[in-house]
Amino acid sequence: MSRRLPIVMLALVVAAGGVASALARPTAKAGPTLSLVAYSTPAGAYAKLIAAFQKTPAGAGVGFTQSYGASGDQTRAVAAGLPADVVNFSLAPDMDVLVKAGLVDSNWSKQSYKGMVTDSVAVLVLRDGNPKHIEGWNDLLRPGISVITPNPFTSGGARWNVLAAYGAWRKQGKTPKQAEANLLELFKNVSVQDKSARDALNTFLSGKGDALITYESEAVAAQLRGSKIQYVIPRSTILIENPVAVLKGSPNKDKANQFLRFLRTPAAQQLFADNGYRPVVRSVLQTNAKRFPTRPGLFTIDELGLGGWSKVQPRFFDPSVGILAEIERKVGGVTG
Repeated sequence: MSRRLPIVMLALVVAAGGVASALARPTAKAGPTLSLVAYSTPAGAYAKLIAAFQKTPAGAGVGFTQSYGASGDQTRAVAAGLPADVVNFSLAPDMDVLVKAGLVDSNWSKQSYKGMVTDSVAVLVLRDGNPKHIEGWNDLLRPGISVITPNPFTSGGARWNVLAAYGAWRKQGKTPKQAEANLLELFKNVSVQDKSARDALNTFLSGKGDALITYESEAVAAQLRGSKIQYVIPRSTILIENPVAVLKGSPNKDKANQFLRFLRTPAAQQLFADNGYRPVVRSVLQTNAKRFPTRPGLFTIDELGLGGWSKVQPRFFDPSVGILAEIERKVGGVTG
């Protein structure tokens, strides 16, 4: 589909993908307009990052349109024709969808920082004062605990949450079958499954649930906005890695690559840190070490021993035969 998609057709593409889109008014036409398509949570960070980029020689006069939504929905929308110069998703498999569609170079993960722009960890967000005394993953299995987590078939954040819990139980010595059984018990306590991590946060802040599983960055963002919540980083949790790439067919490829390189500068990484994201640039992460404490049981997707995302996706998240599909059938498929 042509990048010069008629406005009505573009609206239909976005609506069909279920994308919550926020379009920023382009700046004066001294330079090109870049289209940024991202997962649901980093809109606040990008508001500051774009403004900072536009103050640099490379970004002077560059305009932006921005679209934010559930990572899976955003991926499908771009594949269906939603214009994009730069994409920032929740997890690597969403980027790989665009590789298969011929829209992103297959070498995206061989770029700086393995193609990632930010990190995070999975945390438990709790009511102020922690009235239910929730300290870790096992507490989410207790009778009467109401858990909020997004839908794993639309939200990248939800998939990270599932793997964080599963991996933590495996770290405790559980067998794969025992860890899967715990996932079933966890989802029996899940009361709402929204489309995206941001929607799930809003549901929790509206008063529903005793605990929210989400990105550390979402918990920090809520606190920065004055929400009376607290959060726990479980002793064992997963390192969340968020990829970024420039589309092969971008008509503004040079400028888009300049923006991508800017996102990995120390100044930009500090802006990410100020908005709750763990920097991928080690020196900036070390500067912010007190903000982002390490946990003894932190693990990556590759350290789960499941063969990485290429094996995890079909095993856990195939919508017909995956572990989560079976769990959803057993619990009745709670939705937002």
